[in-house]
Amino acid sequence: MKTINSIQLKTNSKEELLPAFSSAFPCITTKAFLNQYKVPWHWHKAVELFYIESGALEYSTPNGTIVFPQGSGGFVNSGILHTTKPQSFSSNTIQLLHLFDVSLLSGYAGSLIECKYITPLTTSPSIEILPIYLENARHSEILEVLKQSFQLSENEFGYELKLREALSTIWLMLLALPPPKQTRKMAADDKIKSMMIYIHDNYSKKIRVSDIAAAAFISERECYRFFNRFLHITPNEYLTDYRIDTASRLLISSHENITTIALSCGFGSGSLFGKVF
Repeated sequence: MKTINSIQLKTNSKEELLPAFSSAFPCITTKAFLNQYKVPWHWHKAVELFYIESGALEYSTPNGTIVFPQGSGGFVNSGILHTTKPQSFSSNTIQLLHLFDVSLLSGYAGSLIECKYITPLTTSPSIEILPIYLENARHSEILEVLKQSFQLSENEFGYELKLREALSTIWLMLLALPPPKQTRKMAADDKIKSMMIYIHDNYSKKIRVSDIAAAAFISERECYRFFNRFLHITPNEYLTDYRIDTASRLLISSHENITTIALSCGFGSGSLFGKVF
């Protein structure tokens, strides 16, 4: 199990980089210490199964926020835009995760397993994030298998087969659960992603709200409404936050002076950057 204390995104995108991901065995298991770093809005093609070892974690999507206390777990579907943060920074929040491509379970594309068992879950319009809580009797059975899957050692013979067996068992148990009532708003996710990606591509330039809105083929008014409703900030606030985050990383990793970094991140001057920062 790999320990992580940061998250990396692909250039000009909110898709998470998974450097340890391999087509030979498309699954990575990690232990995240979430009080040590900020998790940005991101998404990944891989599905995610997680268990909260300690603390309490908030999962947010453009459609709302779910709290996962210690001892709970969850499933995040493929392609879901989300972010997380500890509910309290005073206690250590530790999360165990499996990120895996569904081909690990289904085999080749178009297989009977994919059509009968995988697709019904990954394409369900009602499944975005599934919480798994200890208080629910059916959920507690899933949590037990999930906890045991994180106890498998990568060094033991048969690890890959044992992990795939555990993930397959959990998958079947998830399929047997009653479908959630909430509706997955893919159109909203796509629009937010388009506007975020536009900002990430052009943050160093002068950007107007009309430019951001045009990236999703919506009006300025709708742009404000989407950002306020789903991200709880304005488009300009998101742009400023992204510029500050980018500049902060450059201050640490590069040898450029503050003025050069400020200009490269879209701030008009070093003094303006200092004021905003």
